[in-house]
Amino acid sequence: MLILKLLLIPAFLLLISLAGKRWGPSVAGWLSGLPVVVGPILLFLGLEQGPAFAAQAAVAALSAMFAMIAFCVTYARVAQRANWPWALTLSLAVWAVLALLLSLVPPSLAFSLAAAASALLAAPYLFPKVQPLVAGPAPKSDKLLWRMIAGAALTLLVTMLASTVGERWSGLLAVFPVLGSVMAVFSQQTRGPAFTAALLRATATGMYSFSAFCLVSALTLPHLGLGGFAVGVAVSVAMLGVTRQLLARPTAEPGQAR
Repeated sequence: MLILKLLLIPAFLLLISLAGKRWGPSVAGWLSGLPVVVGPILLFLGLEQGPAFAAQAAVAALSAMFAMIAFCVTYARVAQRANWPWALTLSLAVWAVLALLLSLVPPSLAFSLAAAASALLAAPYLFPKVQPLVAGPAPKSDKLLWRMIAGAALTLLVTMLASTVGERWSGLLAVFPVLGSVMAVFSQQTRGPAFTAALLRATATGMYSFSAFCLVSALTLPHLGLGGFAVGVAVSVAMLGVTRQLLARPTAEPGQAR
């Protein structure tokens, strides 16, 4: 499991970085919707604490979509006016406040689904309208290396905390913006604020896949045991295909006929 934590996230960050260079921020952000962080964390919790514990953590993780979308929107907006330390600090502060508030709400799948759905539906209207320059210099190899190291370090920290703080906070911490933080900071440094905003907007769209995984896992783990994760992954990948169609759909500019 330790090797999985150390290798999976850095490898996925490398994939996203290369995808961003080849196809632009929309594809890179969309790919980050796959549950490569929350999946291994919930699986680890299921192995250590049992499927029922993991199912309740998945319920909390689903509600944390609200905080995750807020993180993406805050970073995208602040990055248009300030450098990355300010954008990262403010967006993580927003995530922390919302996660704390969510932790105070009694566990409920209905509430978690409503919180996730409201955030996902509102997200397209909250991001700044930008025109990113897709063409640009490729990220330097040392930047990619630091990006992968940062992803591995954050993943280890979050998983260590998640296994010690109970099912509610385990689920919330599983949706800590590990990928979002690393991708946003390095994208702002190397490609600029417009590229970063487009990346995070696509990340929010990809979160439909992430949310589908959490919802299906919460429903199936109590009945199928750890086999529920396989169902969750299958539904998540299918949802990713649906959201790809949403990204491919052209968006009319203000004043254009639809």
